[in-house]
Amino acid sequence: MQRSPTRDLTVGLFVAAGLAAIGYLSIQVGGLSYKGSGGLELYAVFDEIGGLKERAPVAVAGVTVGQVTGIGLDDMLRARVVLELDADLELPVDTSASIRTSGVLGDQFVSLEPGGEEELLVSGEEIVFTESALSLERLIGKFVHDSGLEDD
Repeated sequence: MQRSPTRDLTVGLFVAAGLAAIGYLSIQVGGLSYKGSGGLELYAVFDEIGGLKERAPVAVAGVTVGQVTGIGLDDMLRARVVLELDADLELPVDTSASIRTSGVLGDQFVSLEPGGEEELLVSGEEIVFTESALSLERLIGKFVHDSGLEDD
């Protein structure tokens, strides 16, 4: 039995296209991205970050302009978040950062709200005005404690 070279080539191309599609979908679902060097890197310090994770989106007015590239603790044991933003983004020094929740699953992201100053943030600077994530457990605990519903 003899094989046809064109059939082997067709099957090979079909398998290669399938593997490329699987690779592309894996990267898209995993959230991996590479925008190259030269992005605007800013820092923001929060008291509570909730479920914020690395690679979470950073948005201005609902438009994704970057992602969270690092989360750690500063000297005062507060969460220090590293934001990698588009290089051409111009944000005033009085820009505020807050942690918001989106979607049904409660994925968290950083929302930036530009201020009105003329001076702009440069790479390596810190966003001073921040609003931490809303902790539902703390809210419920405070409500129960303040309303006297707890058991004695």
